[in-house]
Amino acid sequence: MHSSPTIAVVIPNYNAERYLAATLRSVLAQQGAFRLEVLVVDDGSSDGSVAMLKRDFPEVRVIEQPNAGVAAARNAGIAAATAEWVAFIDADDIWLPGKLQAQLELLDACGDAVRMCSTGWHVWTTQSVEPPEDLLRELAARVSGVPVHAAEAARTAWRYTELLQDCVVWTSTVLAQRSLLRELGGFDTALRVGEDYDLWLRASRLTPIARLDAPLALYRHHGANITHRAPERNFKGEVVQRAIDRWGYQGPDGREASRTAVHAGLSRSWADFAGAQLLAGRRRRALPAACRAVRLKPSSLLGWTVLCKSLPGLLLADKADPGRTPQA
Repeated sequence: MHSSPTIAVVIPNYNAERYLAATLRSVLAQQGAFRLEVLVVDDGSSDGSVAMLKRDFPEVRVIEQPNAGVAAARNAGIAAATAEWVAFIDADDIWLPGKLQAQLELLDACGDAVRMCSTGWHVWTTQSVEPPEDLLRELAARVSGVPVHAAEAARTAWRYTELLQDCVVWTSTVLAQRSLLRELGGFDTALRVGEDYDLWLRASRLTPIARLDAPLALYRHHGANITHRAPERNFKGEVVQRAIDRWGYQGPDGREASRTAVHAGLSRSWADFAGAQLLAGRRRRALPAACRAVRLKPSSLLGWTVLCKSLPGLLLADKADPGRTPQA
């Protein structure tokens, strides 16, 4: 790795004025042997976040675009970046001190074959803007207790089979080569949800993804980032199924994923999707999804429960889409 690598930090923003300044402070406070390029891509915000950025953070490059979704915003940031490495953080999340330097040291120890890494994270349920000092001290103690075994991280870093079972990579912890992201074609803008999961699956076919287990980022869980509407598509199920259809269950390292475990995860995603449709009064949308959940895992109690509750949809009008039975 270059003795003084450059890192572009890409931050998509959509009406995140309340939290964005705290996120940026955690990014700009990162210290280490690297040069930082910070890009905020505003995705058609209607609040005062762009004005705040231009007033309070002149060192940050602001890219403005009409609202096109988080995938398009991140892609715009990747395209505008000039740095060798790209890190991502959402506009309401927080990095802990030393996050980027720890990742660079891990990548340097792993060697050139590893083009991407991630870290652990801590879910922070709060309405506060800034993290409390006691939480930061607690996490710093946990970080110092996690040893870094770079050679082991490199050997076990082929993540495809793990990713088929669950999204074990979180976007706000990722550091990846810009050349890798461009080779992959960036995030899929056709996916309004799960675009990050899809990209990590595709990346896992080309490179090991090293990981620091230390919780070096805070995922802010608050009312504004909770989706209350029933989803129109099971994006998680679609992303995983698309990967299986394309590459099967075997990773580039020759390891085979447990089909039972993968199908159990897929079954849960379809059962959850069906349950959300039921809560929205869309019984006829729920039925085919529940059937798919049971086919994937015949012993799924949740799948059968949702299926039984969906059966009246054959007789009752669907409140959202009368007479329509979409494909699962």
